[in-house]
Amino acid sequence: MKYPTHFRIPLLGRWAVGLAVCAGLAAVVHAHGDVTPQAVDTSSLPKLGEKWLDSNPYTTGAPEYKEALRIGSSAYNQNCARCHGLEAISGGISPDLRKFDQECTGMADEAKKKACFKEMDEFYVATVRRGRVRDGRVYMPPFESTLSQEAIWTIKAYLETRREP
Repeated sequence: MKYPTHFRIPLLGRWAVGLAVCAGLAAVVHAHGDVTPQAVDTSSLPKLGEKWLDSNPYTTGAPEYKEALRIGSSAYNQNCARCHGLEAISGGISPDLRKFDQECTGMADEAKKKACFKEMDEFYVATVRRGRVRDGRVYMPPFESTLSQEAIWTIKAYLETRREP
């Protein structure tokens, strides 16, 4: 079959088009993979201080709870969703954060339940601050230099609303 002349591309031209397409795809892939963590504005919340807290100050009864959820939802979407999924629903690559403290929720003994949640808070803060590295591979980058204590705890408050029943 003979194509009209405007469809005929010489061999060198086809190679150039192929190279341009590959370069464009590489740019798209690189643009997604090289994502910079985003700072979070927590100026509407009171400062928590320099010393890191052991448990989340933005729990259901806290006066700043609604504001913390608003900030935490946005902060999660900016910094966590690309790996942990929109609304904390993982696509299987990273842990499903709706199940993060699932073992604590089913405990009948209130003292043990409270201790379990406190332990999970400590694990959460350590993980977000320092990241996770295994065998020299970075599974989660550290966010301590990007996110303030207030921002990290607001994300935790948001995640608590996403728990699976």
